[in-house]
Amino acid sequence: MLKFSVLFLTSRKAMIEVEDFGIWNTNEPYEIWLNGEKYMESDRATQTIKNLKPDTDYEIQIKSKNDSSEITVIHTDYEFVTLDVKRFQAVGDGIHDDTAAIQAAIMACPAQSRVWIPKGIYKVSSLFLKSNICIDLDDEAVLSGTIDRKMIPVLPGMIQSYDEEKEYNLGSWEGNPLDCFASMITGIGVSNVVITGGGVLDGNAANDNWWEDDRAKIIAFRPRMIFLNNCENVTVHGLTVQNSPSWNLHPYFSRKIRFLDLTILNPWDSPNTDGMDPESVNGLEVIGVHFSLGDDCIAVKSGKYYMGHKYKEPSQNLEIRQCYMENGHGAVSIGSEMAGGVRNLHASKCIFKNTDRGLRIKTRRGRGKDATIEGICFEDIQMEDVRTPFVVNCFYNCCDPDCHSEYVKCKSPLPVDERTPAVNHLVFKNIECSHCHAAGAFLYGLPEQKIDYVEMENIHVDYASDPVPMEPAMMDDLGETCKLGLYINNANTLVMNHVTVEGNEGEAFDFHNIDHLIVDGEEKGAVR
Repeated sequence: MLKFSVLFLTSRKAMIEVEDFGIWNTNEPYEIWLNGEKYMESDRATQTIKNLKPDTDYEIQIKSKNDSSEITVIHTDYEFVTLDVKRFQAVGDGIHDDTAAIQAAIMACPAQSRVWIPKGIYKVSSLFLKSNICIDLDDEAVLSGTIDRKMIPVLPGMIQSYDEEKEYNLGSWEGNPLDCFASMITGIGVSNVVITGGGVLDGNAANDNWWEDDRAKIIAFRPRMIFLNNCENVTVHGLTVQNSPSWNLHPYFSRKIRFLDLTILNPWDSPNTDGMDPESVNGLEVIGVHFSLGDDCIAVKSGKYYMGHKYKEPSQNLEIRQCYMENGHGAVSIGSEMAGGVRNLHASKCIFKNTDRGLRIKTRRGRGKDATIEGICFEDIQMEDVRTPFVVNCFYNCCDPDCHSEYVKCKSPLPVDERTPAVNHLVFKNIECSHCHAAGAFLYGLPEQKIDYVEMENIHVDYASDPVPMEPAMMDDLGETCKLGLYINNANTLVMNHVTVEGNEGEAFDFHNIDHLIVDGEEKGAVR
């Protein structure tokens, strides 16, 4: 019997997930029936149902060629009023600045109500969210971002309290509390918000505006498309987000955040255009999202130095499922700005295609004793043309003044102290990696603080017929490789069950400094 669950419900939309019937696309097309009538056909494992009525019962059933599900009854949310932004003098002609009109509609919207943005192109700078409302973009609505820096508010990085004992952090840039431009959609301390619709958020970034001098602070650092600072229970659903000046989606010190059924697009060569950077977030769901961009698809963070060491707020309880990730540097990355740690990340039923790396952990000495990575599980993943599917790099050499210092790059054991990070528990299950290039896996722990536990089960790796050599990890004293097998250095326990490597040029399994090796249930002892 087919099964599905209802993931998301508003007054006018529902999103379902078909269970155990394929990754991203279903094994065969199916139909969605509403109240006994055929509504649509789909081949997506996650699907949004639109044009529902508020405060109404619906019966939902799905049917394939030879099977069907039970009927599920839903009741759409209550909606008090809808405020059309055009009644607030938004024009939507792609020329007029509609920021004030849309902001007025947001601020005037009462609880349990909807701000409606109809068909049109709306020029905006920054829109600020309000609690307990829904913002709904028509399928043919575009919010078009300005490239004029003088039109965009600046969020100060840190503001000292009057008593000089506390501080108020608004802006953030790459893990530090620094002045940044407000994002197209900015939430500061809001809760119970939905941003939905089939429309587009377009940042209009290009090489002659936001991406020129991309590392420079020009008035402030570059904005994101959506920035959620200290927010709770916020859902972003259905949108296309494209041409971001920097990171696309940045939830920051927030709780219970959901990104559902999104498309995130940036050119492959656009700088620092990560798809999503959850930073010190507790409770995140990323389901049914398509990423195609110029940097990491998802990069989990928790502060570089100051914020991580002072607030010690890890990113934790993260669920990533039914996503399609392509053309980025890493599909799912952890770090390197993660001084507060990362805990309990589960990624499943995803496709990684044409990314430099699949799983990518980036850390190094100096991140600190709170920079602990634990409870990471990847399962039921399909990787194709991923240069190196599994990377754990404890000698990451990018972005900081000390990145090439002897302390960071030294491969000999150093004292374990308050500066030493840890990688504790990694599990990989049921993963197919086809057409790899540089290496099947490259895991390099610190000699003084080894990767504590790695489990690999039902893993298959093979290689492209014309592989492209590259460095499997960004660390000093490491050259380009091609068709390297599974290279693992410095781990306490390594468990391997049903792991196969085909077509590499040397040893399939190249292990060093493993204290406890178990292969297919057989104790192998230590490997030096």
